[in-house]
Amino acid sequence: MTFEEQLAYLSKGFSEIIREEELRERLREGGPLRVKAGFDPTAPDLHLGHTVLLRKLKHFQELGHTVIFLIGDMTALIGDPSGRNVTRPPMTREAVERNAETYKSQVFRILDPVKTEIRFNSEWLEPLRFTDVVRLTSHYTLARVLERDDFAKRYKEGSPIAMHELLYSLAQGYDSVALRADVELGGTDQKFNLLVGREIQRDYGLRPQIVATTPLLEGTDGVNKMSKSLGNYIGIAEPAEAMFAKVMSISDALMWRYWELLTDENLAEIERMRRELHPMEAKLKLAEKIVSDFHPPAEAARALEEFSRVVRRGETPAGLPATVLPDGVAASGGLRIDKLLARTGLAESVSDATRKLKAGAVEIDGERVQDLVFALAPGEHLVKVGRNWRRLVI
Repeated sequence: MTFEEQLAYLSKGFSEIIREEELRERLREGGPLRVKAGFDPTAPDLHLGHTVLLRKLKHFQELGHTVIFLIGDMTALIGDPSGRNVTRPPMTREAVERNAETYKSQVFRILDPVKTEIRFNSEWLEPLRFTDVVRLTSHYTLARVLERDDFAKRYKEGSPIAMHELLYSLAQGYDSVALRADVELGGTDQKFNLLVGREIQRDYGLRPQIVATTPLLEGTDGVNKMSKSLGNYIGIAEPAEAMFAKVMSISDALMWRYWELLTDENLAEIERMRRELHPMEAKLKLAEKIVSDFHPPAEAARALEEFSRVVRRGETPAGLPATVLPDGVAASGGLRIDKLLARTGLAESVSDATRKLKAGAVEIDGERVQDLVFALAPGEHLVKVGRNWRRLVI
């Protein structure tokens, strides 16, 4: 790539670069940049929202720069206050370490393990003495910390702000000092924390890091940030067929955002596809590409075939395992369908099952069912809720 092509490739998908002229200057110097992104192991699994940053790390890695995947095992114990209206509940050291191990195994589905530095910020944060912490806090004022939107809002509303939360951005900033980062990546909600790192580096006599933020990826609902707690996520460890179906469930408008943030395609090629491809064709291509990032190509191809067979041609999924009728679902005149769905995993709860019944999302043997009690004869029956199936044996 030419210099301008490299810059365009590295800039793709960023919401903001502070400052782009500094990035140009350091790239022209020719040496490898130290590029850092931190992830607090607050949950065991990564989803596609996390991979927006991982993919940008990969782009720097492909161009010969040093990539640091930082696991925030110490900052996770504080809890990132970004975007929070209440204090995060504390995590145990055991939970943090357990989640960190799963992160290490998952990131190499995108990053090159040979070229990636995996670091834990407990390396330098845990040995700090109290005098060191006092010295660190002297580099920033309370007024500056309270300028951040989430703290300002909580302070105005009279919501409690715990003292340890004020330390989070300072701890993250000190990570950049310890790693001598040239570039730090983060979501747009991390901008304040990233800028603190830039300022603290200057106080420690280092060149301030370049800050590059990525958009927060919307989940499959197309509205909210992708989140496991909201159920709108696509996990990178999910089976190929489940990933494929979830990508296919997103809107056509959101699909193009996924093309930009979750693939290596350049913007010119994405624009060409937008002009020339039917949305269904573009989405099938996107789903196969995303699944291929986390599964062997043969599994991605099978997921495409299974989706086409089941969803587009209306056939039954292949290899559907048998589910024996669970206890406690019998009722006068038949079976309690709400309890059946909840106990076979086709609904999150009995109330969720009731909503699905009322919405007409439940089919048994190809017949739409909306009655709470439904009679089924002994034998095998196919139960379908949305795109999820069970082969029920009575």
